[in-house]
Amino acid sequence: MGFAIDHVVIAVADLDRAIADYRRLGFTVEEGGEHPGRGSKNALVVFADGSYFELIAFGRPTPDFRWWRVLDQSGPGLVDFALLPNDIDRDVAAAQARGLDFEAPVDGGRARPDGERLVWKTARSPQSDTPFFCGDVTPRALRVPEGAVRTHANNAQGIGTVVVAVLNLERSIARYAALFDEPPAATYALPGLGIRVAHLGAGRGSITLATPSGKGEASDAIAAHLEKRGEGPFSVGLTGAAGALDRALSHGALLDFIGSAQS
Repeated sequence: MGFAIDHVVIAVADLDRAIADYRRLGFTVEEGGEHPGRGSKNALVVFADGSYFELIAFGRPTPDFRWWRVLDQSGPGLVDFALLPNDIDRDVAAAQARGLDFEAPVDGGRARPDGERLVWKTARSPQSDTPFFCGDVTPRALRVPEGAVRTHANNAQGIGTVVVAVLNLERSIARYAALFDEPPAATYALPGLGIRVAHLGAGRGSITLATPSGKGEASDAIAAHLEKRGEGPFSVGLTGAAGALDRALSHGALLDFIGSAQS
């Protein structure tokens, strides 16, 4: 069962500054609105392939929410990513039947600056190596704007890959196999980088699970991420161009352009 990458979450301390900086990086940024009851607000960077970045900031402490805790303890950067389910209630029930510890879907929503109210359901595991589901109740086009907002001066076209830092590669592979209802992915050692990885397809993009296994710059970076931020998204590869983006302007998020989209 295939699920596409829906969006990647980047927690920031100052949303207005993050909006300005992402625009300096060449992204078109759309204000998203406020999440009632959570004290957070967001802005979106929406891509031609329908995926997007969510820049999120919190107006007050929210210690029961992992995104806020990571931001508070470890600073801004990548905190999570979401898959788009086919039917969230059915997909979660199926994953639970396969032994995955996803919790039941919960209602959520956002009030846009124009007054439009959006409603969705999310479902997630208490563990952060796997993504969460985000399924729309109101039309997805209300949550994910279309049109000119998806065109960017830097030519970004979409999210090609998400690299996820994990502590135990085999364990996380088994969890993703239960989530996607697919055979476990093969593992690969990259001795020159000091890491072991596994690649999984996700719609037109992919997910790469990575864990340190030796000496190397990549191993050191992933180990530091695990120590500081825990398991979860380590980096994002964007389609449409090539090269790295300034991490100072990306508010801690490790973002790279990886060239053309997969066919």
